[in-house]
Amino acid sequence: MAKVVLAYSGGLDTSIIVKWLKEEYGYEVIAFAADVGQGPGELEGLEAKALATGAAKAVVLDLRREFVEEYVFPMLQSGALYEGKYMMGTAIARPVIARAMVQVALQEGADTVAHGATGKGNDQVRFELTVKALAPQLKIIAPWRIWNIRSRSDAIAYAKKHNIPVPVTVQKPYSMDRNLLHISYEGGILEDPANEPHEDMFLLSRSPAQAPAEPEEVEIAFVKGKPVALDGVSLDGVALLEKLNMLAGRHGVGRVDIVENRLVGMKSRGVYETPGGTILYHAHRELEQLTLDRESMHFKDMVGVKYAELVYYGLWYSPLRQALDAFIKETQEHVTGEVKLRLYKGNISVVSRRSPSSLYSPELATFEEDELYNQKDAGGFINLFGLPLQVEGLLRNRWKGEVEQKK
Repeated sequence: MAKVVLAYSGGLDTSIIVKWLKEEYGYEVIAFAADVGQGPGELEGLEAKALATGAAKAVVLDLRREFVEEYVFPMLQSGALYEGKYMMGTAIARPVIARAMVQVALQEGADTVAHGATGKGNDQVRFELTVKALAPQLKIIAPWRIWNIRSRSDAIAYAKKHNIPVPVTVQKPYSMDRNLLHISYEGGILEDPANEPHEDMFLLSRSPAQAPAEPEEVEIAFVKGKPVALDGVSLDGVALLEKLNMLAGRHGVGRVDIVENRLVGMKSRGVYETPGGTILYHAHRELEQLTLDRESMHFKDMVGVKYAELVYYGLWYSPLRQALDAFIKETQEHVTGEVKLRLYKGNISVVSRRSPSSLYSPELATFEEDELYNQKDAGGFINLFGLPLQVEGLLRNRWKGEVEQKK
C-alpha cells in the first residue's frame, strides 16, 4: 500500500483529511506533528487521536531547539520585518516543520506528502516550496484545493458522517497559530479591520493598561549576533525565548495589528503577539548600531527587507536566502556585547549598551575640544561632497528659473 505523510495537528481539518486520503487514494496515512512550542496541552494525546481517526502511524518530533537556533535567530540577525511590522512567527516555523515532514516521508518510504493549508493562504506555498526544494520527487496533495468540502460546516458534517471525533463548534471567533516565537490570530471577527480585538483573545501578553505600574529592566548578552544570556545567566535558545516571552508579556510588549499583503494577492488582517521576539529585535538592533560601520548597516537594512520577503514567501531554501545568510553572518562577527532595556506598559526603551567591539569613540563624538578631529577639514569635505549639486546649480541656474516663473 502506498504511503502518505500528512502534516497533522489534530484539529478538524487534518482529522478528516486522514479519512479522506484513505477513501480517495487508498493511502496508508502516517500522521506527522512537530513540536515548535505550541504550548501546554496542544500535543497531548495527539498520537492516540491520529490512530483513532484512521492513521496507520503517528510521529511527533520535538523541533523546538532547531526552530529557535537555526531559524528564529538567523532571521533575527537579518533584521527582517515583513512590511515593517510583522516578525513572521508563523512563516519562519513552516520550513522547519516541512523539512522534518520530508525526512519522515523518506524514512518511511512514502511517495507523497499532504497538508491541510487552504488555497487562500500563504502556508500552502511555504510547505510545498520546501518539499520541492528538498525532495522534488515527492508528490504533494492539498485537499482544500481539490475536495468538495467548501466550509467549516461541510467539514463538521463530514466528520459526523464518518464518526470522526473532533471537539469543534460551527462558529469560532478566530483561528490561531502558536509557537515559541508568537501567536497569530486571523479570521472570524478580525476579518473586519474596523473591529478591535477583544482583550480576552490575547494569551501571551497583558494589556498595556493592565501592565505593572513599575518598569522592569532586562539585560541581554549577545555573541556574534546570537543571544546567549539574560541578566548574566547563560541560557539555551529555547529557555531564553521562553523567559523573555513571560517577561515581555507581563509588560504588554509585542502586540501587532496589521493589514498585510498575502503572497497569493489579497490583503488580510492579522493580530500577533511576539513578546520575547520583540525584545530580542530591539536589543539586537541597539547592539548593531554600536558595532556596525555605516555602510554595512545601511546596506543590511535593505537586505532585511528582502530577507523578510523570502521568509514570508516560503523561499527559505532558496539560493538567495543562503547567499544573504553568508553576508549577514559576516556582519555579525563583531556584534558581541550587552544591551539593557526597560519595559513599561507596552513600550521598550534602551538603558545601556556596551561592546568590546564598539565603534563609538567618545574622543571623536565629544563637543569639547579634541585632537583627533580637525573641524576645518569639514569645509573641504562639504565642497567635494556637494560638487555635483554646485555644478548643476551653476549650469542650469535652477534658482533663477524658479524666480522668473513666479514673476
